[in-house]
Amino acid sequence: MLEPVSRLHPAWVALGTVTVVFHLGLIFYGLTPALVSRPIHMALALPWILILAARTPVERWSGWLLTGLGIAACGYIAVNEEALSQQYGFIDTHLQMVIGVFLIGLALEAARRAIGWPLPLVALAALLYGVFGAQVPGQFGHPGMPLQSFVGTLTIAEGGLWGKLTGVSVGVVAVFVIFGAVLNAGEAGRGFMNMASAVAGRLTGGAAKVSVISSALMGSISGSASANVASTGAITIPTMVRLGYPRSLAGAVEAVASSGGQIMPPLMGAGAFVMVELTGTPYPLIMAAALLPAILYFATVWVGINAYATRHDLRPMAASEQPAPKEVLITSLFFAVPFVILLERIFLGGVTPQYAASIAIFAGMALLCFDVTLTFSLHGFGRRMAEAMVIAGRQVAVIGAIIICASLVIGVLALTGLGVKITTGILSLSGEMLWPALLLTALACLVLGMEVPTTAAYVICVSVAGPALTALGLEPLLAHLFVFWFALLSTITPPVCGGVFIAAGMVGENWLKVAMKAMALGIGLYIIPLAMVANPDVIRLAFDPSGAVIDAVKIAVGLTGVSYGVIARRAWWLRLVLVVVGAAVIFAF
Repeated sequence: MLEPVSRLHPAWVALGTVTVVFHLGLIFYGLTPALVSRPIHMALALPWILILAARTPVERWSGWLLTGLGIAACGYIAVNEEALSQQYGFIDTHLQMVIGVFLIGLALEAARRAIGWPLPLVALAALLYGVFGAQVPGQFGHPGMPLQSFVGTLTIAEGGLWGKLTGVSVGVVAVFVIFGAVLNAGEAGRGFMNMASAVAGRLTGGAAKVSVISSALMGSISGSASANVASTGAITIPTMVRLGYPRSLAGAVEAVASSGGQIMPPLMGAGAFVMVELTGTPYPLIMAAALLPAILYFATVWVGINAYATRHDLRPMAASEQPAPKEVLITSLFFAVPFVILLERIFLGGVTPQYAASIAIFAGMALLCFDVTLTFSLHGFGRRMAEAMVIAGRQVAVIGAIIICASLVIGVLALTGLGVKITTGILSLSGEMLWPALLLTALACLVLGMEVPTTAAYVICVSVAGPALTALGLEPLLAHLFVFWFALLSTITPPVCGGVFIAAGMVGENWLKVAMKAMALGIGLYIIPLAMVANPDVIRLAFDPSGAVIDAVKIAVGLTGVSYGVIARRAWWLRLVLVVVGAAVIFAF
């Protein structure tokens, strides 16, 4: 978390503004060569990660050095774009080799400082395989390639660092991150909380259900489980504890609800936009496909709260703690207006998602002129706009670092053919049967996701397992959704469960207790991806609405039985019956 003084330092506000103007400008300016826009995207990300986030003097000074050299290297690629495009990924000078090797190392270091060691280590292993894989005996070796071609394809051509995934980060993800930053800098977060309190505050387990609704709404713009826990949890967790909820349950509710933000349209983290690129499916169709499963997830959490009410006295929120209807109406406008504009432009205006988001961003910026009383203030506008610019710059940088590093892995897989070999291995191990292949893929996603951010885990897993699943008859979008959901498991599943750790720290409870309750509450995260395969119509809302709703209702009934069976205080035999019947409803009927 950035300190307030650093966060709003004029230099960082200015850099954030440059980042926002650059990415929005790409939408209105027109086509820009990939070897220009993508290196500039990386150059803009470097100061946030290498300088601002530095924790020690050594990191800070090395950050300044790496940032200066990195901007120069990215500038070399952008300035010489036309000449480099004629080299077709083959390096022909010593200077280019030095720049290429440096850029690869810089991408690894930026990702390490942004999110830790795991993803850079995966990328480093892939790079080492690319260089030395010719020495590997058997089917997992590769013929080898000249170093000039290997490094060049990754650094001076539209592959590796500057590949399609980085293009998605530049052209789409960054715009939606800016959209979320603008809303978060205003009163949208308060509007989410007020709306949730008005809808669910007076119900049994009301404080927990407020957390579920507000996290679903907040997650739809933040796309980050950790950011979601930190923002909505700061309000919902103390409220639940004050009402007498067990601390482990309070932390679990927030961790599980916040994790769902990454599967909730319209943003789904960066995953929705990466999915557009990898599947060729239009963004509105991906939103439609993801909607009912996401609703089922939050509905299962809601049911789980009711089941926990059989064990604990989960009181509703007091009337005095609930917002007045006028306040609910006013604060809801701060997120409703930009959201309506976004969806209207996408579905009725027929424009691209990024163009629609840019229009919604300008609407959100206009709303920064007003506070919750609708009082106009230029001073308030300036303060909130400065905060939005810094939040946007930082988040664009972190996501950019993740995607650029993951792009190295994808580049090596494509160059060496390793992805095809792993796909063949999965098919062989599963006996070319779909369900064993699904379980192998789920295990791989869980293991990789424990150490790698969700989007990166999804990209890497779907690159190697996706072809195997589609070869066994799964339609591509369903295969991608399946992998994306299981890449999210690590947010609540021990031993590495980021959302749980944050929530446990906020509530002051042992993380393992929080994790056990989170896994029970979030049981839909384990079952729904498999249910989508067994009931594929649930993702066909855009083509067969009635079939999709029927499948969703069936899955919901089954999940209700399973959730009550796992959580509720009932006789053991009745709980077992509920679990078995619930599973049968989902998978056998």
